[in-house]
Amino acid sequence: MSSTLTRTAPAPGVARDAVAPRRRTRIFALPEARWAAAALVLFLVGLPLYLLGAPRWAWGPLFALVYATGGWEPGWAGLQALKDKTLDVDLLMVVAALGAAAIGQVLDGALLIVIFATSGALEAIATARTADSVRGLLDLAPATATRIADDGGEETVAAERLRVGDTLLVRPGERIGADGRVLDGASDVDQATITGEPLPVAKETGDEVFAGTLNGTGALRVKVERDPSDSVIARIVAMVEEAAETKAPTQLFIEKVEQRYSLGMVAATLALFALPLVFGAALQPTLLRAMTFMIVASPCAVVLATMPPLLSAIANAGRHGVLVKSAVVMERLGQIDAVALDKTGTLTEGTPKVTDIRPLPASGLTGDELLRLAAAAEHPSEHPLARAIVDAAGGLRLPPVDAFNSTPGTGVTARVDGKAVAVGSPARLLDGRTDHPAAGLAAQLEGEDRTAVLVLVDGAPVGVLGIADRLRDEAAATVTALTALTGTAPVLVTGDNPRAAARLADEVGIADVRAGLLPQDKVAAVRELEAAGRKVLVVGDGVNDAPALAAAHTGIAMGRTGSDLALETADAVVVRDELATIPTVVALSRRARRLVVQNLVIAGTFITGLVIWDLAGTLPLPLGVAGHEGSTVIVGLNGLRLLADGAWRRARGSGDAG
Repeated sequence: MSSTLTRTAPAPGVARDAVAPRRRTRIFALPEARWAAAALVLFLVGLPLYLLGAPRWAWGPLFALVYATGGWEPGWAGLQALKDKTLDVDLLMVVAALGAAAIGQVLDGALLIVIFATSGALEAIATARTADSVRGLLDLAPATATRIADDGGEETVAAERLRVGDTLLVRPGERIGADGRVLDGASDVDQATITGEPLPVAKETGDEVFAGTLNGTGALRVKVERDPSDSVIARIVAMVEEAAETKAPTQLFIEKVEQRYSLGMVAATLALFALPLVFGAALQPTLLRAMTFMIVASPCAVVLATMPPLLSAIANAGRHGVLVKSAVVMERLGQIDAVALDKTGTLTEGTPKVTDIRPLPASGLTGDELLRLAAAAEHPSEHPLARAIVDAAGGLRLPPVDAFNSTPGTGVTARVDGKAVAVGSPARLLDGRTDHPAAGLAAQLEGEDRTAVLVLVDGAPVGVLGIADRLRDEAAATVTALTALTGTAPVLVTGDNPRAAARLADEVGIADVRAGLLPQDKVAAVRELEAAGRKVLVVGDGVNDAPALAAAHTGIAMGRTGSDLALETADAVVVRDELATIPTVVALSRRARRLVVQNLVIAGTFITGLVIWDLAGTLPLPLGVAGHEGSTVIVGLNGLRLLADGAWRRARGSGDAG
C-alpha cells in the first residue's frame, strides 16, 4: 500500500469508478422486449374493460392481440424445439393459454401469456447488458501508446501492435498501454481495476504494472512483458465470457421436470380423446372430457406455485435495497452453502479515511492543529490520500497556501502561514533515519496496517497521520450471520497485501484468507470450493471481481462502489451498499423456496384430485375450471405473503440468528 502523497491528474475515485464509455443495448432494440411491452400494454388496456363488463367486441380484440404479440415468440420457439424432439414449457403454456381461451377463460390465458413474455424479455435484457459491459471493459485499456524507438524517438502506435520487448513512455495521467515492468521513473499507479487495492501503489524501477491502470504524476518508462492479447485486462474479458458460456444453465424447479410433465400431459390428452372414439364413443362428450382434462391438468397452478413466492421475495428485497435480477437468481440464493467475500469496497468502505492523528510531544501542536497544517498543504492536491486528509479537516478553517509543489514518490510541500510544510512518505522525508521518534510512530501505524503520512514544519517532524480503508460497521455481524446460514465461515479473497488482509480477517472472524490475488486467482479459488461440492456465493465490487462473480453459483455486487462490469455480471446488486442485507436476502430466498414447496404440494393435490375425478367419473367442465382456478388463486395468495415487510424482518432475524 502506498505511503506517498503526490498529485495525480484525475479527481479522487475517478480511476476506481472509471468504466468504459457506455455502449448499452437499448431495451427496445431487443425484439423480446418490444413484444412483451406490447402484450403488457394491450393487457392493461383490456383488463378494466373486461372487469367492468364491457361488451366482448371492446375487450376481445385486445386480448386476441395479447395472445398474438406475447405468445408467438415462445410458441415459435417451442415449435422449433419440436424439431429437436423436445417439448418445452413455453409451448405448453401457449397451448394451455389457448385452451383456456377456448373454454371462455380468456383473461387467465392472457395473463399467462404476459407473464411468460415478460420473463423472456427480462432474461434477454440481462444477457444483452452483460455483453455490453464485457465489450466496454476493453476500453479500459488505451487504444494507443507512446513507444520509444531504437533511436530514442517517440511514436504513437495502436496498443494491439505492441510486442514483448517494446519500451513505452507513460506520461502523468495516462493509462498504461500494456502489462510490463518499470525501467525508469517513479510514480503512483491506481490499479484498483486489477487488484482492488483501495490506494494508488508506488511504482519504481523493477516494479510490475498492468494495462489499463492509471498513472499518477510521475513519468514512467515501461518494458512490455506480455502481448496485449494476453494482458490481465484481456484475460478478465475472456474469463467473464467463458464463465457466462460454461456456467450450468439455471432453471426454476418446475422447469427441471417440464419435459416429462409436458409429454405426459399431451400424450394423456390425446389418448383420452382418441381411444374412446376408437371404441365408438360420441365425439362431443369425448372432446369435452379431453378438454376438461387438459384444463385441470395444465401446469398453470404449478407455474404460479413457483413464481409468486419468488417474485414477491424479489419485490420485497428491492424495497430494502437489494436488486435480484430474476426468479432463478432468487431461488439459487437459497441454495448457497459457501461464501467468498472481497475486501476493498465490500467488507471495507472502499475509500481511505484518516484514522489516527498523532502529533509529536515536542511539536507543541494539538491534533486539530496538526491536521489543519497537513490539510492546508494537501488542499491543492487531488491524490486520494490528500483528499482523505482534507475531508478529515472538514470542520476546520484552512489557511491559504502558496509555493505548492508535488514530488512523485515523496510528497507535497507548501508554505502555510509563512511556514514551510511538507507532507508525505516518512521514509523519504526522514532520509531513511529510523532513530527519530517520528520514524517509530510511523512504524507503529504501519504495523497496524495504516498508511503513515509524516508532517514536517520548517524541516522538523511535528506529527504523523494514519490513513486506512475503514471496515464497515456491519462487517463482523454480516460474517457471523453468513456463517450461521451456511454452516461455515466465509473465505476472504482479495488482491490486497497479505498483512492487511489477515488483520481485517481477524477483526471480522474469517480464518481462510487468500490475499494478493489477481482476477484469475479469484476464479481458481471459487472453482476449488465448487470442486469440493459447495455452492458458492461471491460478493465483490470491482472489475477484478467480475470473473469470480460470473463463475460462482451466485454473485452479488456492492452498488455504490461497484464497477459497471461487476454490477452487470452479478446476479444481484446491493443498491444501498448495506452489507447486512446480504444474509437477509439469503434467508428470504430460503423462505421463498419453502413456500414454493408448499405451493407445489397444494397445486399437485388439486390437479391429482381433479384428474382422478375426470378419469373415474364425469367432472363438469365449469367445476373443473373452478377447481383449477381455485388452486391457482390459493397458491398465488400463499406466495404473496412474502410481499409484507414482516417477511423481511423475519428473514433478518433468521439471518442474524441463523
